[in-house]
Amino acid sequence: MSNCCCPPKPSPTGSVALCAECGATGRSVERRTVLHHVRSELLARVSDDDYRFCPALACTVVYYGAGGAVFTVNDVREPVTPKTSGDARPLCYCFGFTEGDIRKELTQTGKTKIPAQISRFIKEKICACEIRNPAGACCLGDVNKTAQQLVAKGEIENA
Repeated sequence: MSNCCCPPKPSPTGSVALCAECGATGRSVERRTVLHHVRSELLARVSDDDYRFCPALACTVVYYGAGGAVFTVNDVREPVTPKTSGDARPLCYCFGFTEGDIRKELTQTGKTKIPAQISRFIKEKICACEIRNPAGACCLGDVNKTAQQLVAKGEIENA
């Protein structure tokens, strides 16, 4: 996204692009992102490896490294957006918005102001997507996509 707070990170040299579990192409993430999300008792396993985030819905792998390190949904501290569902599904890790927040606002008012709020916060440079979001990327695309899907499913009228 052009207004995203986190520019795309170039792929590290020698990094394994595909998840060994599901074959999905992973997005490169910084080591500090992995450190922020992995459970404290597993932090010693986080090396100086090149890490990637696996976006596949059905795959339990969250992070994998070129050196063979793997961290699954059971190894991280909080739910990961593409690997969970329902109202508690986190969409914005910086400001705490969930799928339920969008659903509630759409149901009550017929529209959502959450994407505009997030855009404003991005412009004010008060987000930290590259660390707080397990995917190491801006959430705004997921927020907009979720709002559109809720409307398309017919769960929300007049949005």
